[in-house]
Amino acid sequence: MKLIKLNKVFAALSFFACASVSAVPLTIDVSGIESIAGLDNPANVFRFLDVGANSRITSVSYNVNITAIPNSYLSEIALLFENTDSSEFRTLLPGYDGDSPIESPGTATYSGFEDLGEGVTVGADGILRLQFFENGPDDLPGADGIWNSGTITFEVELAEEPGEVPEPSTTLLMGAGLAMLGYAGRRRRTAGKAAV
Repeated sequence: MKLIKLNKVFAALSFFACASVSAVPLTIDVSGIESIAGLDNPANVFRFLDVGANSRITSVSYNVNITAIPNSYLSEIALLFENTDSSEFRTLLPGYDGDSPIESPGTATYSGFEDLGEGVTVGADGILRLQFFENGPDDLPGADGIWNSGTITFEVELAEEPGEVPEPSTTLLMGAGLAMLGYAGRRRRTAGKAAV
């Protein structure tokens, strides 16, 4: 194999490594979760997801079916996601589009995507805290809304930490570099024997 061909292979591997994905999706099933009361009420449903120390949530997408029980509104059924010290957070309101919130009870299906820009960065503990709640007055003694079915997907950008196992693309580049060094050394040895 000529050195020129190896250079082409190495260039292709470099492109592959640069195109590797730095974010991974994390999907949760919300079927049957209730939105009970206002924000931070202990009766609300909380979930704690370990997404990796200092990772960042860059976007969220959803496809959910929710019900607002009479006296509550579809626009009030909400999900808060935040780091554990509450310094970075976002609220997802599937039934609220800003211009014309759905201020009625009932059942509806919503889907969408939101790019979070700078995102939500979790702390050193790696925990993303979710809280399902009602973004309005607590109208009922029990649940004000129910997430009947569906999923919410967070794109998680993993933080690089020293000592971690390298990504496959990094390992591939290292292997290609070692192969080129071995090939170059072999050519030098062969050229040295031919000159004698």
